[in-house]
Amino acid sequence: MTLSLILPMSAFALAASISPGPVNLMCLSSGTRYPISRGLVFVTGATLGFIALFIGVGLGLYSILTLVPVLESLLRWAGVGFLLYLSIRLAADKGVLPDDDEANAPGFGTGALMQWLNPKAWLASASGIGAYTSANELDQVLLFASLYLPICWLSLSCWVYAGAFLRQHVQKPSVLVAVNRTLALLLALSCVYLLIG
Repeated sequence: MTLSLILPMSAFALAASISPGPVNLMCLSSGTRYPISRGLVFVTGATLGFIALFIGVGLGLYSILTLVPVLESLLRWAGVGFLLYLSIRLAADKGVLPDDDEANAPGFGTGALMQWLNPKAWLASASGIGAYTSANELDQVLLFASLYLPICWLSLSCWVYAGAFLRQHVQKPSVLVAVNRTLALLLALSCVYLLIG
């Protein structure tokens, strides 16, 4: 039975992790702006933050949110605020790539926090747990999380490398400004989705 779950769980994890969302956009932006190693620190934080969220949802965290609607509302508004803050920072970026700007790169903590404020992460967790695990089956949740961990990390890393590819081939600040503002707009639009979803 466990083997029959591995393929569908893995396919779900890949589809949810690699598809565009706020965290993926930040990975792309990090790749265009900072060294790959800094982007991978963000990816590691985002991955571990997501796995913690995923296990929490598997242990009943999502049901607490549905029982106390004010918590869900607070989470939604915190997510909107955080994503708008990040989109404003992206939009204000000048497109210049100084070598000593690594200190401003989004780090491990930003990646982890972003997942907890990311509606896509909550939806992926709740729908994945609901579809592929039985209620109160901790071993199934842990199996799913152990599959999700490398798939999520590799998927988010692909976005960092895509950003690094852009950075290598697009050195003009005006083009990077356009890329950053497009990403900022997409992040802001994800806030609209969060508010109406």
